[in-house]
Amino acid sequence: MSYEARTAPSPCRPARVRGLPGLALFPILLAAASHCAADGDAPLVTEAARPPAVLEYEIVNTYPHDRGAFTQGLIYRDGFLYESTGLNGRSSLRKVVLESGEVVQRENVATEYFAEGLTDWKHSLVQITWQSKRGIVYDLNTFKPTSAFSYAGEGWGITHDSKRLIMSDGTSTLRFLDPKSFAQIGTLEVTYQGKPLANLNELEYVRGRIFANVWQSNSIVVIDPLNGRVIAQIDLPGLLSAADRGPGVDVLNGIAYDARRDRLFVTGKLWPKLFELRLKPTVLLAP
Repeated sequence: MSYEARTAPSPCRPARVRGLPGLALFPILLAAASHCAADGDAPLVTEAARPPAVLEYEIVNTYPHDRGAFTQGLIYRDGFLYESTGLNGRSSLRKVVLESGEVVQRENVATEYFAEGLTDWKHSLVQITWQSKRGIVYDLNTFKPTSAFSYAGEGWGITHDSKRLIMSDGTSTLRFLDPKSFAQIGTLEVTYQGKPLANLNELEYVRGRIFANVWQSNSIVVIDPLNGRVIAQIDLPGLLSAADRGPGVDVLNGIAYDARRDRLFVTGKLWPKLFELRLKPTVLLAP
């Protein structure tokens, strides 16, 4: 989703392809700080401008995914996937059986809201909305709304690091929210080779790093939460086969992590499949 006016000619907001600096699908040259000594030394590249590592992956398992789910948020908890789906009049909160893709619990979101990211916090689920500036808190077990909160700007993705909620709004800036009051308590500017990286979308906190889908790209970036630098990327252009790309299939979006078994799951909007990936190497992630 674009952080510009997301007024699309169709309800699924068909994409205007926008470049993601430095990623495989949208290569551009980025300027790096350098100096040239009298004896012709090679230019020095600053740490901030250093290209991120490209993490290879293997597909461990493939699971069915509801073709009607316009995935905006995804988490894994206690053996189930929890999914937030978007579009006005079709937004929902779902509990999904990983292995079968069966939706075993569902709460429809009020038609005036376009649901976006999702995370859990203790015994609650926290869902944000796109342009309504409203977040909804649900009871984890009953899916009944228990409270709501407001925020400035747009809501795209949300996750947490066990201390703070972390929220994206389509810009290059992530926000930190207090999980009790939902007040903003800080920000983090995300950079790719020293340049601000916008269009940050769905988020997941994985082993001390922030994983982010980047809207309109086939890549996931890995962000250092201490300084905002993109330190790695996962390029997934061929993840969904041509045979599975039927009419209406939209962009890569949706990251979930099973911390107990170290499993990473990814899918996309209106995708028929969800994938379990194993990354290699994982040295950039905390043990």
